[in-house]
Amino acid sequence: MTVYLAEFVGTAILILLGGGVVAGVSLSKSKALGGGWIVVTLGWGMAVAVAVYTVGTVSGAHINPAVTLGLASIGEFDWGLVPGYMAAQLAGAFVGAVLVYLVYFAHWKETDDPGAKLAVFSTSPGVRNPIANIVTEVVGTAMLVLGVLGIGANSGHVTQGDADLSALFSTGIAPLLVGLLVLAIGLSLGGPTGYAINPARDLGPRLAHAVLPIPGKGSSDWGYAWIPVVAPLVGGVMGAWIWKLTGFGG
Repeated sequence: MTVYLAEFVGTAILILLGGGVVAGVSLSKSKALGGGWIVVTLGWGMAVAVAVYTVGTVSGAHINPAVTLGLASIGEFDWGLVPGYMAAQLAGAFVGAVLVYLVYFAHWKETDDPGAKLAVFSTSPGVRNPIANIVTEVVGTAMLVLGVLGIGANSGHVTQGDADLSALFSTGIAPLLVGLLVLAIGLSLGGPTGYAINPARDLGPRLAHAVLPIPGKGSSDWGYAWIPVVAPLVGGVMGAWIWKLTGFGG
């Protein structure tokens, strides 16, 4: 149960800080209002880093069903743990979104735009084109998993003279690099869809949006909701298999 709790907490941290930065730049009378895309992507990148630092040594800090599925598909993770990890991630994402709602409780009624409120919880495409949106999420998530595997593989090759610094790299440096990877994906590939690249990150908060008493919230856009769930799962497996088939992991 400890690893499941860690995935729950890690994903809750991810959404609290990631959803929180979107709320900050989107909701009326927030002091961060209008901060823009650089602020959002940096906030999400640091949210990932903090989550990985917090629970990485306990569960590996997948905090993303696409990562869990991708690793399991190439034999790098126990299939028996997959359902529990995914359930914990979804639940953590929901709770993280509720915390964002509470933190910005006074700002929902001050914000007129229902789209801005939904954006705090879930992603939506700039141009609604299902095929293009799927491709964007598949490519972004494949890059995420490929990058995570690459960062992890480097931890075994960090030395200084006779000193093995792999433990320092894996626990002290790698989480920050994963956060920077997410920042890079957001800056480079996030524009078309808002880069969900994580089914739990989108579905859990979207469920929270649907059930929370947010004034003037509008639709939760369930017609689009399947894309940021299915496409990242496909992309996660693809990224993992690119890593495996190229032999980059040795």
